[in-house]
Amino acid sequence: MDKLDGISACDLRRALDGTRDHKAVRRLMIALAYKDGDSVDRLSTLYGIPKSTIYYWFDRFEKRGIEEALEDEARPGRPRKLADRERDALIEDLASSPTEFDYDAREWTPELLQAHIRRIYGVEYSIGHIRRLLREEL
Repeated sequence: MDKLDGISACDLRRALDGTRDHKAVRRLMIALAYKDGDSVDRLSTLYGIPKSTIYYWFDRFEKRGIEEALEDEARPGRPRKLADRERDALIEDLASSPTEFDYDAREWTPELLQAHIRRIYGVEYSIGHIRRLLREEL
């Protein structure tokens, strides 16, 4: 084992106890399995992740430390349609009942949220994207 020599299993477990992000949990579980003797080949097959990705994660652990390695790197792409302050306001909206916005519904549905975002924020999202927003924010 020539990777993760500078990272202790204890530190990995401590980080695992302190995270709820599923991507971070996966990275930590793979790192712990490697520290326990599993090969990268086996982990790649078991988790369905390319070996190059696993080695990349291990390099990040070694170079950046555990906390930074768990964070996804910024990726270029289309900018968000809702600004951060609008997303924060939307989270607050979701904490309220739809009746507070004069909707005839007791619970938020993806379709109702789609209409709400269009009405309040002037932004169009597909139902699929609305569902992703709900998973991310709640």
